[in-house]
Amino acid sequence: MSTASALPVSTESLDSVLAQILLSVQSLQNDYKSLSEKIDSSNTSTVTSIQFLKQKLDIVEKHASLADRDTSALIPTPESVASGTLTEEPSPPISPALLSESQDIIVVSEGKHKHYNNASDKSTRHLSLTSYPGQLGIDPIKLQWGAANPAVRGPIVVTHSQPTFGKRNAMGAHSGPYSIYHALAIAIDELNVDHKPDFTNAQPPVSIGPYPQWGDPDKIVSMDPFGHLAPWLFEDYTKDGIEIRPTIAVTKAHMRLADIENEVRKGNLKVDGKVVLNEQGDLAVTKVAVEPVWYLPGVAKRFGIDEMRLRRSLFEDTGGSYPELITRPDIKVFLPPIGGLTAYIFGDPAKTADPNCRLALRVHDECNGSDVFGSDICTCRPYLIFGIVEAAKEAQNGGSGVVVYFRKEGRALGEVTKYLVYNARKRMGDSAAEYFKRTENIAGVKDMRFQALMPDILHFLGITKIDRMLSMSNMKHDAIISQGIPILERVPIPEDLIPEDSRVEIDAKIHAGYFTDGKVPTLADLQTVKGRQWDDVTY
Repeated sequence: MSTASALPVSTESLDSVLAQILLSVQSLQNDYKSLSEKIDSSNTSTVTSIQFLKQKLDIVEKHASLADRDTSALIPTPESVASGTLTEEPSPPISPALLSESQDIIVVSEGKHKHYNNASDKSTRHLSLTSYPGQLGIDPIKLQWGAANPAVRGPIVVTHSQPTFGKRNAMGAHSGPYSIYHALAIAIDELNVDHKPDFTNAQPPVSIGPYPQWGDPDKIVSMDPFGHLAPWLFEDYTKDGIEIRPTIAVTKAHMRLADIENEVRKGNLKVDGKVVLNEQGDLAVTKVAVEPVWYLPGVAKRFGIDEMRLRRSLFEDTGGSYPELITRPDIKVFLPPIGGLTAYIFGDPAKTADPNCRLALRVHDECNGSDVFGSDICTCRPYLIFGIVEAAKEAQNGGSGVVVYFRKEGRALGEVTKYLVYNARKRMGDSAAEYFKRTENIAGVKDMRFQALMPDILHFLGITKIDRMLSMSNMKHDAIISQGIPILERVPIPEDLIPEDSRVEIDAKIHAGYFTDGKVPTLADLQTVKGRQWDDVTY
């Protein structure tokens, strides 16, 4: 994007600009209402998405001129209004393909999505590109984020089915990245678009909360604290046909890992029949799966940025996939298409919130290559197993153990980026001194996990202090401390668990600020730490 230039304008000129923009928006809304009424009044009415787009473009062009300038490119911001200036940014060009009459049409007919390659077969319902406050049929259910009483807080309503659509108070879709598979299932007629989930007997087998943190709008901003109880708490809404789905699920399970069985055989873990169930090392565990639910004002505040800046970045960087981020400033909740987390609780879940009980915690970010397939280029799996063992021990000693597993593969850069970084590292000698530089060269940043939202799950579990933090990360430590949760002890990974090829990673991280109870390597030390080269195996 080119650098924006400031255009000085007088108060009167600014008022004139805003008045014309308001007229344009009102005209858009009136035309949309009229168009919707005509479509809904006749089963044979047909309007394609391309025709709809053309009409809107014509309306904007008609009303958006000022002193030979295209005012659609004048974007008022709080700063520009306060300073008497407007920021001009170039409007993106409209692709000729968008205006082609031969575009495919997506329609809805008889409760299922259908796809047409031409306009010969049309539906009786149009495709909505976005919605606006005050639009005909738009009446979102009131939502008061941070209210301790769920009846006052209100449900999270996001699905696009009828009659839920007009009552939505959230943007995005359920299931995070899996929402795309949901759409695919509808597209290929494997799933009826009007399917309503039956949650009979799906409620949690154990109680979690409520805790005081649930009623603090600053404590939890990236998940719905009532998400595990939503269909049952808000049953009156579902009786009226409003679709309300859980964003959290709680269950009980046994965990079996060969590494844990080895710990039992070595005598490091004792079989007690409650936490460690048998000689195979089976662990009793309560699992909590969480889908992200972002309260945008709170998320923006947590990162120290303006809400509108956050909305615009989310809209633009997803290719305009969520236009309501811009057109619906009245909706404050967004369900982003990202992975969530799973919390594994060892021992009585109620003890996580008991300040009289000790708590051991491991916060772990996903690393598929190590966690699942045992890659030795990093310490992820060894540290994860160590965290599980120590959490189980704490539970056996009368306290509680928690392992939180976030879906943030490759420092939230993704596995493709991670493997590209591996290639660059190995081809350039794989030195600890160059560890972060290789990532920055490819991704532009060292890390995109941004731990500011991470403590929300701790607030959800009622955690008020951590006795043993099984992590060396300074970012995780600082994020937890900033949320008012003290950490009494930090526990690094034992030296004998560090794979040889992962010395590059762990030494570079310690030098950059990771906690250690040993020596912090100097830059000169890092120059001597080398990873394994590719010539160890030839084919």
